[in-house]
Amino acid sequence: MAELIALSPLGNADPLAIGRCTLSEVDPGPMTSIAPFRGKDGDVSKALRKSHKIDWPGPNETTLSGKTRCIWFGREMALLTGASLDDDFAKHAALTDQSDAWVCVALEGSDAEAVLARLVPVDLRIAHFKVDQTARTMLGHMNASITRTAEYAFLIMVFRSMASTLVHDLQIAMESVAARG
Repeated sequence: MAELIALSPLGNADPLAIGRCTLSEVDPGPMTSIAPFRGKDGDVSKALRKSHKIDWPGPNETTLSGKTRCIWFGREMALLTGASLDDDFAKHAALTDQSDAWVCVALEGSDAEAVLARLVPVDLRIAHFKVDQTARTMLGHMNASITRTAEYAFLIMVFRSMASTLVHDLQIAMESVAARG
């Protein structure tokens, strides 16, 4: 019988350091999309608070409790990372395991904003895009979720099938920014 070996979307690649930025793969743990049933928004919020001590995020926001993060993922939808939901939660919302659907990377460093400015049509400068804010946007030609996790750090998520394209596009942008001095 064949033994299957789980691989990360990037094949456990080493972090990529270019100029004043580092790109590394992130393992967010379990990932579950949550779409509250009609009229159950409040119940979902209460259940999240009770089970994970985390609030339902407002538009373009994330909430965090320890390693558990709840990311706004669109109208009446969020993505919970870093924790699983119990079966009882399903009476309040449609739940979908997304753990194998996304590749997650961290872009960190003082030039991270400049790198993303070359690929993203949203103003991600700290003056307009604060820590724990998130956006569903385009990165190059890919749909992406981008969350600022610290002053010089972003969590970037794209569909797993776009993993190598994501790294390629970010590497080119990192090299371009580093070359300018």
